[in-house]
Amino acid sequence: MPTIATTGHMDLTAASVEPVRSALRQVLADEAGGGSGLVGISCLAPGADTLFAEAVLEAGGDLVVVLPSRDYREAQVGPEHAAAFDRLVKAASEVVVMPFATADRRAYEAANAELVQRADALVAVWDGTPPSGRGGGTADAVLKARGAGVPVHVVWPEGASRRGQDPL
Repeated sequence: MPTIATTGHMDLTAASVEPVRSALRQVLADEAGGGSGLVGISCLAPGADTLFAEAVLEAGGDLVVVLPSRDYREAQVGPEHAAAFDRLVKAASEVVVMPFATADRRAYEAANAELVQRADALVAVWDGTPPSGRGGGTADAVLKARGAGVPVHVVWPEGASRRGQDPL
């Protein structure tokens, strides 16, 4: 039963959603034979994390949600993402809440460490941008996984872009 975690950009453009969704479906099919016995792990941030979680459930896999802090829902989930977040938490087979009261750098770094520790592989919806130096971001999770010997599958389909950036 493969366990696949995800990390990825929250600021995907609207035009990037379907190509990323399609690429995630393909990675899951390749990694888990279409979802049989698949466990997917996500922090459910908007964008890539949510697309991955939806693809895991669509493939018939089990979803594990890792929340960085006890206040994550209230402090970090905006009204435009709340319905999807709540639906995915409800559909999860397990919800892990990291031992932090507040969603901050330490909480995000701990959540990334939990993802990597549980994963057989990491799927990164990542444009290759290096770490920002703030910790807890997509590039940080990729580096942590690679450092731990966890295979990383980068998903960045042609034409994908982030808000405020030109397509690569």
